[in-house]
Amino acid sequence: MRLSYFLIAAIAVLLSGCTVKDKPIFNGVDFSGWQIHGDAKWYIEDGNLVGESGDGESSGYLATLKDYNDFELQLEFFPVEMKNSSGVFFRTKFVGKEVSGWKAEIAETEHGTGSIFEQNGRGWLEQISEQDEEAFKMGQWNRMKIKVVGGTVSTWLNGDLMVTLSDEKIASGVGVVAFQIHKGGGVKIIWRNVRVKELDKLEKVNHFF
Repeated sequence: MRLSYFLIAAIAVLLSGCTVKDKPIFNGVDFSGWQIHGDAKWYIEDGNLVGESGDGESSGYLATLKDYNDFELQLEFFPVEMKNSSGVFFRTKFVGKEVSGWKAEIAETEHGTGSIFEQNGRGWLEQISEQDEEAFKMGQWNRMKIKVVGGTVSTWLNGDLMVTLSDEKIASGVGVVAFQIHKGGGVKIIWRNVRVKELDKLEKVNHFF
């Protein structure tokens, strides 16, 4: 058993260069492949995706039509106004205005960008340290990466690892990726270079090395 395990690992390393590359999931022209939920305003400007607070009473979401379960998501975001929070949801389901799933937080202070929150569930599952909040750059482009494999979630901000969390409930979750603009007003975020790499069986093995 031990020999087979390391044989699989060796094959994963040797063939890692043959795996599928990441691909853009926002085309910079229209919302093909996406669906709007809730009350935020979503529009495209200079080829970038823009989300800002709306006039309604609920948070707003721009969600993929396709489920992404084991994946690596990379994007850039520019926080123009952050009087409230935003975030990137994963393995998420929408039923009317009800949202169930998990979020990698985007926020200037408090719980901080990269923390993991469960919507309509247990709340905060993992929060970044106060020191790690310094990685967030207000009024500048920030690079974010989210990797989800089974029940393990890792987040990075501007190249720094923020959190790694393993959770049985996340392991059983399925659903879409979605950007959030939190209700309450005062939020405007610009996104660009949104790319997803769906992880095949080989890359899932390689994830642990």
